[in-house]
Amino acid sequence: MSHTLVERNREEAERSRGPVRRIVTLLGPAFVAAVAYVDPGNVAANLTAGAEYGYLLVWVLVMSNLMAVLIQYTSAKLGLVTGHSMPELLRRRLGRRGRLAYWGQAEIVAAMTDLAEVIGGALALYLLFDVPLVLGGLIVGLVSLGLLAVQSRRGQRHFEFVIMGLLAIIAVGFMAGLLVSDTQWGEAAGGLVPRFDGAPTVLLAASMLGATVMPHVIYLHSSLSRDRHGVGHDKPRLARLLHATKWDVAISLVIAGSVNIGMLLLAAGSLRGVAGTDSIEGAHAAIGAALGPVVAAVFAVGLLASGLASTSVGCYAGAAIMGGLLHRRIPVWVRRSITLIPALVLLGVGANPTWALVISQVVLSLGIPFAVIPLVRLTSDRTLMGEHVNSRATQVAAWTVVALIVALNAALLILTFAGQI
Repeated sequence: MSHTLVERNREEAERSRGPVRRIVTLLGPAFVAAVAYVDPGNVAANLTAGAEYGYLLVWVLVMSNLMAVLIQYTSAKLGLVTGHSMPELLRRRLGRRGRLAYWGQAEIVAAMTDLAEVIGGALALYLLFDVPLVLGGLIVGLVSLGLLAVQSRRGQRHFEFVIMGLLAIIAVGFMAGLLVSDTQWGEAAGGLVPRFDGAPTVLLAASMLGATVMPHVIYLHSSLSRDRHGVGHDKPRLARLLHATKWDVAISLVIAGSVNIGMLLLAAGSLRGVAGTDSIEGAHAAIGAALGPVVAAVFAVGLLASGLASTSVGCYAGAAIMGGLLHRRIPVWVRRSITLIPALVLLGVGANPTWALVISQVVLSLGIPFAVIPLVRLTSDRTLMGEHVNSRATQVAAWTVVALIVALNAALLILTFAGQI
């Protein structure tokens, strides 16, 4: 069946549905990307921020989530309008050395993502079943291979359904404790005022930003939207897809943002000043002591779902980055094995898992400008985007986001080298 006929049949099927159902059937790609916004790195950063500094850094999560909505929609729009992923478009604009260098930094970002997710899943298995951390990491890696097999054998739509289900488990797991915690809503509202309290809070803010605005799914979302909806759309269908994509991004990231804020509020309300809450294991124990073993178990289940879903998405992103920039693909089990090694080594040598998670998110934060700056430039290019080029207001907002990210990362580097962190 020709591409044109497939496209015509798809459009006729969509027109036969009502407007709400039509939008619902087009949702999905952003939910896959949103899983990266509630990965175990978020858990470590948000619980640490809430337990140590209360509601001080609520504003970081709110601002980060607003940035994420803008960035992810822009990435999805790039894929829909051009019919190419962001890595593919970058390949056209870079020389051979530039492509290799750019791929190298992007793969480091993907590796740091996988580090956080495998460690988080291993911690969850340890908390739930007392599984040794190294064995837990291996189990997470094997299960993630199974999830990726769904995408390769059954197609992206089935993969989206699986990820949506895991996202629902994550939301319940991390939000359940908030319903019974002692949250001070007045103080939480005060946390919306931007401020820091010394150099350590800058490190935490960078970690929270790196955990919330994820560079690997900035690259990936353009592929997800293109692969799900196809290419070569006429103007009416492209307009419908862009409209549906706005809802897709908004709904999925509102869910992810609420989960992140909920984690910080839970820690600020129930774990503030409690000894040992600077680690996920300690926080889990404190949640059990303060809110009961059922809430602690639900939290651990949410952590496990987070690790499994996000490590699958991270491996998917790594494949999209390599395929787009280098036109090279390796078997998914080979990629899974390679990216699993650093996490297993850290778990094997007894490194502090929570601190490894926080540091991995700082590295991710440093990688954000390399993803965001080209994205803004590409989507502001009228010859590439045509009538869907970024508006003046969008360009101002996007470059403001870039400036804020670069400023926070610069402050982090300065403080680090000055020995204040």
